[in-house]
Amino acid sequence: MWPENQPRPLAGRAPRLQTPPGATDTHMHIYTRRHAGRPGGPPPPAQEATVADYRRIQQWLGLQRVVVVQGNAYQADNACLVEALGELGPCARGVAVVTPETGAAELERLTAAGVRGARIMNLPGGAVGLDRIAAVSERVRPFGWHLIVQFDGRDFLAHEAALTALPGPYVVDHIGKFLEPVPPEHPAFQGLLRLVGRGDVYVKLAAPYETSRRGGPLYEDVGRLARALVAAAPDRLLWGSNWPHVGVPRERYPDDAELLDVLLDWAPDEALRRRILVDNPARLYGF
Repeated sequence: MWPENQPRPLAGRAPRLQTPPGATDTHMHIYTRRHAGRPGGPPPPAQEATVADYRRIQQWLGLQRVVVVQGNAYQADNACLVEALGELGPCARGVAVVTPETGAAELERLTAAGVRGARIMNLPGGAVGLDRIAAVSERVRPFGWHLIVQFDGRDFLAHEAALTALPGPYVVDHIGKFLEPVPPEHPAFQGLLRLVGRGDVYVKLAAPYETSRRGGPLYEDVGRLARALVAAAPDRLLWGSNWPHVGVPRERYPDDAELLDVLLDWAPDEALRRRILVDNPARLYGF
C-alpha cells in the first residue's frame, strides 16, 4: 500500500472528462486513527484517508456526491462511516455492514445518518458473506436499503441461483470482480449479463486496477466487460473511485484522474456518462 512517509496524491493533472453537475462517486472509504480496526478484517491503512483528504479528491475530479462504503477493516463497527457521513453532509450516502441480528433501532439510526445500503463481501476480510445474503436483505429492505455484493466473478454460476432469487434493486460490485479477467463470452460473465437483464440489478464500474492484467490507462481486459455492460444496461451502471486504493503496492497505485477518464473509452457517449455518473446513482441513493 502507499508508504506512510509519502502522502497519497490528492491532486494532479486535470481529468479530460468534464463531469456533469451532480457527478457521483458511489464507492470509496474513509479511515481515521480515531477508529481502530476490528478482529476478522484487514488492518486499517497506516496512513489515514480522511473526509478532508477526500474533499480534495472531489475538487480534483469534479465530483459533487459520494457514497461512503464501510471498509473491511472496521467489520460491523460502523462508527467511522457514520462520523464521515455527518462531516460530508447532504451530498453523501452510506453503505454499512449489518447482520441478520442487527436491531431495528440501530437500522433506524443508520438510516437517519444517511445509510442506504448493506455490504455483502464474499472475499477474504469481508464481514458478511453470501451465506447470509437473503437474511440481511430481508432485514434491511423495510428501511429502504439495498445490498451491494462483491465476490470473485469467476464463481458467478455457483451463486447464480441465490442472486437470481434475491429481490432487487441491488448492486454487483467492481465490474463483477473477475479476479482473473475473462472474455465477454465466458459463461460466468454471460451469467452476469443474464442477471442484469432482469432490470433491477446494478453493476458498479469501479477498481479495474485490482483485477486487470493489462493495466492502465484503459485496462483493456476489464474494459471489454465494462463496454459490454454499458451496451446491455446503461440505466443500471454506477461509477466508483474505490479511493484510497488500500492494499495496492506503490508501483501500481492508480491515477485517480485516469480512473475517471476511462469512462471516455467505456461509455463514449456523453449522455450515457451522465446516466452513469448522475442519473443512476440519484435514483438508487435518493439524491
